[in-house]
Amino acid sequence: MNQDKQEQINNQLISEFSKTLEMFSLNKTESQLFVILFLNDQPMTLDDMKDSLGKSKTAMSNSIRTLLDFNLVERVFIKGARKDLYQAKKDLYEKFMKTYVKRWLEALELQITSLESIQDEVNDLHSDSDILTNKLSEAIKFHRSLEEVFKQISQYDQ
Repeated sequence: MNQDKQEQINNQLISEFSKTLEMFSLNKTESQLFVILFLNDQPMTLDDMKDSLGKSKTAMSNSIRTLLDFNLVERVFIKGARKDLYQAKKDLYEKFMKTYVKRWLEALELQITSLESIQDEVNDLHSDSDILTNKLSEAIKFHRSLEEVFKQISQYDQ
């Protein structure tokens, strides 16, 4: 396969794969960087990443920090290397699902707490607004149902 065609296919792969990752709340640069690290067999420096994506070193540093926070990449040590090196972690599906489920559960917990607080305020007012009370109850029930689904999913990952 000629070099131009291979580069075109590689760019398409990065583009399409990163679109999927963006659904997991990664921004475009973070998604593209993860795909590049995932496809690359060797650990990469920030300079390597910058050259691969054509972005600034600052953008790479911020993106790698996010990917580290999500536990999707790891810093690796290679004797004699003077710069930090990073690579995508193995078990892609497991890592994404654990991260995604954890984030959903944290967000749901906050939302349920907020909705229950609003419900308490409505109850304290002894409001005659049955519609509002019913809608709040439905919203809390919806969030609790989602929470239960994500808790069940997280049990499969353990």
